[in-house]
Amino acid sequence: MKFHCEFDIPALQSPIGHRSHTLMIGSCFTENMGEKLAKHLFHVLENPNGVLFNPVSVAEALTQYIDAPTFTSSDLFYFNEAWHSWKHHSRFSGTSPEEALDKINESTTAAHAFIKKASHLFITLGSAWVYQLTDQATGYAPNFVAANNHKAPASWFTKKLLTPADITSLYEPLIQKLRQVNPGLQIIYTISPVRHVREGMVENNRSKAALIQAVHSLVETDDNSYYFPAYEIVIDDLRDYRFYSEDMVHPNYHATEYVWEKFLQACTTPETKNIIKEIASINLAAAHKPFYVHSNQHQQFVHKTIEKIEALSAQYPYLDCSKQLELLKVQLLP
Repeated sequence: MKFHCEFDIPALQSPIGHRSHTLMIGSCFTENMGEKLAKHLFHVLENPNGVLFNPVSVAEALTQYIDAPTFTSSDLFYFNEAWHSWKHHSRFSGTSPEEALDKINESTTAAHAFIKKASHLFITLGSAWVYQLTDQATGYAPNFVAANNHKAPASWFTKKLLTPADITSLYEPLIQKLRQVNPGLQIIYTISPVRHVREGMVENNRSKAALIQAVHSLVETDDNSYYFPAYEIVIDDLRDYRFYSEDMVHPNYHATEYVWEKFLQACTTPETKNIIKEIASINLAAAHKPFYVHSNQHQQFVHKTIEKIEALSAQYPYLDCSKQLELLKVQLLP
C-alpha cells in the first residue's frame, strides 16, 4: 500500500555540480537548500539581501546585483533604535548608518561579482502578496514594496496581491538583462512550500496559484529556465501534516530531506551524487566528538579520515575541504 503519490520530475538541462557557481535568492526555503549545498562543498552565494518573499523584492535585488549601486544613508531609515533598509532583511540593519551600509555594500559587491560568473540562479518565490509603504512610513516614497517590514506599525503598509501578469511583466525584461551580463545562466524557479497562513488560508492559496502560473509562463518562454516542483513535492507527494513542523507552516526535517533527495535526482549527475556521499561521510567524521581525543583508537580514526580527505581532494581538486581538515588536525597529538 502506498501512502504518498510520487511523480516524475524532468531533469535539469545543465545539472549542478561542484564546479558550478549557484546564486540562491528568495524565501527561507532557499536558505534551507543553500545550506545543504554549501555543507556539501558546492559553490553557493545565498540571499545577498537576506530572506526575500515576494517577486518584486527578488527582482529588485537581482537588478541591484547587476547594476551594483552604492547605497548611502539616504537609502536607510531609522526605527526602533536601528538603521534599516526597505530592500534588505533585518540582518543588514545596524545601530549606525555606517554599520548598516558597510554590510549592505559589501554584500552587493560580492553579489555583483558572483552573478557575472554564476552558472545557475536559484529563485524561490514565497508569496504574491506585497506590502507597499504608505505616506506614514519613513524612508522610501509611498507605494514602494518593502522586502521586510522590520516590525514597523501596520499603518505603514497596504497589502496587494500581484497577478500572474504583474509578475511576468516584471521578470521578462529582468531575464533579458540577466542574459546580457551572463548569457549562459541557467535559471531554476521554485515555489516555497512554506504556507503563508498569516494572510489567511484562502489568501495563501490564491498567492501560490499566482506564483505558479507566472513561473510556468516564464519557463515556457525561456529555453534556459527550469521549474523544480518543491511546492508540489510537499503539498501533493507527501501531503501529510506529519511532514510539517509544529507551527503547521514550515516543512520539517523529514520533508526537507525528501525534497533535497528529489532535487539531487533531478538537478545533479550520478558522479555528483557519489561525491556528495563521500563529503557527507567526511562531514560526519569531522563533526565527531570523542570521549577520549588522545586515545589510540581515535587518533587512528583521525589519521584515516585525513587520508580520505586528501585522496578526495587529489581526485577532485576543485573541492575545498579545508574546514574539515582544520577540525580534524587540531585533534592530532603533537
